[in-house]
Amino acid sequence: MLPITYAGPQPIDPFLLLLAALALEALIGEPPLVFRILPHPVKLLGAIIGWIEKKLNRPQRSQMDRAFRGLLLLLVMLGLAGLASWGVVEVKRAFRYGWVLELLLAWTLLAQRGLFDAVEAVGRALRDQGLSAGRVAVGRIVGRDVERLDEHGVARAAIESCAENFSDAVVAPVFWYVLLGFPGLLAYKTVNTLDSMVGHKSERYKAFGVTSARLDDLANLIPARLSGLLLSLAALFVPTANPWRAFKVMLRDSHKHRSPNAGWPEAAMAGALARALSGPRVYAEGPTPEPWLGEEFSARATAQDVKRALYMLGVACLLNGGVVAGLYALKTL
Repeated sequence: MLPITYAGPQPIDPFLLLLAALALEALIGEPPLVFRILPHPVKLLGAIIGWIEKKLNRPQRSQMDRAFRGLLLLLVMLGLAGLASWGVVEVKRAFRYGWVLELLLAWTLLAQRGLFDAVEAVGRALRDQGLSAGRVAVGRIVGRDVERLDEHGVARAAIESCAENFSDAVVAPVFWYVLLGFPGLLAYKTVNTLDSMVGHKSERYKAFGVTSARLDDLANLIPARLSGLLLSLAALFVPTANPWRAFKVMLRDSHKHRSPNAGWPEAAMAGALARALSGPRVYAEGPTPEPWLGEEFSARATAQDVKRALYMLGVACLLNGGVVAGLYALKTL
């Protein structure tokens, strides 16, 4: 049987779809009403990962066995992402308005507005309602023990999350979409969700999640460095930030972070705002004696510094979209 196709206009360029998705997500946030009916793709990924992890990751198994089973989970999830991507690409190819499905999903898998709103909520709570409200708000976006944080610790945690997630939630998805189209975007979000769920160093996950964590490190290798550069460039347009200092601290301190990637945008933000970031903190698995990024600066961050970081984020997101627009312009020459 011949496939059903519909004659229509020329396919919409993927770069234009990506630009539309970035603009819609920045202006509106997640697609309204849609996920009151349908499951959110990331929540669906998380539900599948959680179900498989409970079946495979039993405490009585050896560390080597758990590591192998964690690799199996990773391969299964990438296979499912590949199958879903194939379906989306086929719908776009076969139907006149099939591109709407890809646009909707790309829109959903980006998180500029979501990140901005979550970090802004911390600054607003800290400023208007005090430390307890700030701890509750920041506890929604970081994994550390927030009850040990003072006002400055809450503000620093929000700023660090703003910088790190600019890479994970904005630059990296765009990078992989530009490189591999929608399949690259969905594969990246799958790996990133795996890392957030099982890529921890706790007793339960340190063997089971090691392959997911390493692949996430690899997937973010280039985007994290691009994020640091974009934040440094964004500082040019933020009156209270310093672009040269951001770039200098990024090059000097990025390697100090326990993550091979998170240090790049965090160090750039530390230099831009002249605030020491990272440093010792406490997670569920215990304390970590992290060195400071921008140790020559004061660590006494405030809600006003959170606001400055959000200004940096907004400009950096515009620059990120500008890169996509520039690539489209070069492509059409």
